[in-house]
Amino acid sequence: MLATLTLPARSQAWPRRYPLTVLAIVLLALLQLQIGNALPAATQWALLSRAPVDFTELQFVFAALPRLTMALLVGAALGFSGSLLQQLTQNRLVSPMTLGASAGAWLGLVCATLWLPELAANHGEWPALAGAMLALLLVLLIAGPQGIGGLPLVLGGMALNLLLGALASAVVMLHDQYSRNLFIWGAGDLTQHDWQWVQWLLPRLAPMLLLLWLAPRPLTLLRLGASGAQGRGLSLWPALLLMLLAALWLSSVAITAVGLIGFIGLLTPNFARLLGARGARDELAYSALLGAVLLLATDAVALLASGWSADLVPSGAAAALIGAPALLWFTRRQLPGGSQQSLALTAAARPLRPWGWALLLAGLLALAMLSLTLAPGAHGWLLAWPDALIWSFRWPRTLTAVAAGAGLAIAGVVLQRLLRNPLASPDILGLSAGATLALLAASLWLGRPLQQGGPLMAFGGSLAVLGLLLWLGRRQQYAPGMMALVGISLAALLEAVLQFALAKGSADTFAILGWLAGSTYRVSGQQALLLTGGVLLLALPVLCGQRALTLLSIGDGVAQGRGLHLARSRLGWLTLVALLTALVTSVLGPVAFLGLLAPHMAAMLGARRVLPQLLLAALLGSVLLLVADWLGRVLIFPLQVPVGILASVLCGAYFILLLLAQRLRRGRA
Repeated sequence: MLATLTLPARSQAWPRRYPLTVLAIVLLALLQLQIGNALPAATQWALLSRAPVDFTELQFVFAALPRLTMALLVGAALGFSGSLLQQLTQNRLVSPMTLGASAGAWLGLVCATLWLPELAANHGEWPALAGAMLALLLVLLIAGPQGIGGLPLVLGGMALNLLLGALASAVVMLHDQYSRNLFIWGAGDLTQHDWQWVQWLLPRLAPMLLLLWLAPRPLTLLRLGASGAQGRGLSLWPALLLMLLAALWLSSVAITAVGLIGFIGLLTPNFARLLGARGARDELAYSALLGAVLLLATDAVALLASGWSADLVPSGAAAALIGAPALLWFTRRQLPGGSQQSLALTAAARPLRPWGWALLLAGLLALAMLSLTLAPGAHGWLLAWPDALIWSFRWPRTLTAVAAGAGLAIAGVVLQRLLRNPLASPDILGLSAGATLALLAASLWLGRPLQQGGPLMAFGGSLAVLGLLLWLGRRQQYAPGMMALVGISLAALLEAVLQFALAKGSADTFAILGWLAGSTYRVSGQQALLLTGGVLLLALPVLCGQRALTLLSIGDGVAQGRGLHLARSRLGWLTLVALLTALVTSVLGPVAFLGLLAPHMAAMLGARRVLPQLLLAALLGSVLLLVADWLGRVLIFPLQVPVGILASVLCGAYFILLLLAQRLRRGRA
């Protein structure tokens, strides 16, 4: 359980860390003010007491100084919020980002900006707080009282991050003419043009001072456990609720002011404990100071990069590029092997009867026929065989959805069996993110169109992620928590690169966003045939190697005792998974949740052995993606919803329901 994890104790606290941290803030502030600023230091100092007289001085007073102040305020708020959440849950890997609260706040702001613009303009913190509270409520329902300090809380937050992020992307894409300004905001931008946002944010951070005075006693009692805290007179649930609301409020107002900036709230409490903070008040105060240091440093990196590249580099992207490797370092340092069995999402079921197989296959064929023949038109719904032009558009989409769904489902089964990890899937472990990062990097820096990067480039990205997983996973025996957090880190890296691309405001911004949403409407007939042939070709060794996969899923000792070479066999299987993921991602784009959900659905239908689970998961994956593709075409005709977004929303919602059902079963037991 994550609640038992602590960083190594130091022999004594470091009494000089506060003045040294303040000195670091002063030095970083002076450095940031000099980046891109031609004013002499004496003039800068004089402007603190006199009015500016030219444009350079105006820029210093109304752009550079407010940006510096905003970095200090937002960094302190995020660090304080992260420390408060981690002390409340006794979970060192909790933050507004990993709880899904940041994604919920962002979704609330996006919806309010598009549909309630006056509310978003005047009181944007309230829709942000509502979205964050909704996300946190769902996470707490998934985790339950016993799971707050452990892996279920992180798992639920990670799933909600993906789901709410897909919903926000769908809303933005369907209202692109109104939401272009949301891209830079979503990237986390500290740019200021006056002191308005500083004046708006400063009074809303007042709860920090109140919590610094009142929160240490209940936080200290919570370290004794719920029963120990209640035995000493603490009203547990009111105290928890008030402090959770305060933490969400701080992160919500920060997101309203500058957009999404991740990792600050996750890393600063861990750094604070590493540097000797032990008491509740000490950790809160020092986390706020370190938050200001980290955001100042990342903002200075963003300013330097913007000057070198001649393009805007958002501060949130710089924070992710720095924070993701730091999260991997903390993960490898402090996360032990987790309980695999506690994450099982399936229940015992009888094997599927032959008529059940026939019914599913008939359903797939019927869905394929409906996808080809049934669609809305100018005069209502039309059920007819399409003419030559419509046929040339529809059959590649239908074939691509079937092949991609089967490929991702097979990859998910292999990963879950191979790593004996119910969280293993191409998207959760970051394989899809690695392939997408490689293709996106080739598009941004080499000038290649996204779909011309090819499976080879995507395979290189997936293979790099696999190498990282193997290196990090050996120490923790491929624990579910570690693997999931690697996926979180890589997803954050992908988001950083994506937001950099979107913030550039180039002509192909929406083409990039559309491809990253997982779209079939740009797939040609040749690409569909190549994808289908590639999936079939890669599925053959998987089906032929079912005995080896069965042995590996039982245990390394059993597999080795039956004459299997473990390292060689595992490397071969992972390479097959990387190839499948890269092939699908290079054609379709990233699709979340499907590779995770299809194997679980197959197991719930009774497919316990490897061969039935592979075949049934492939069939279910094809059905799910085909349904998502058809619904994306007809729901808001003549507009379309990309299949990746719709599949992520449908599969993600079902996955959340599975987690909630598991929580209810655990509660009854």
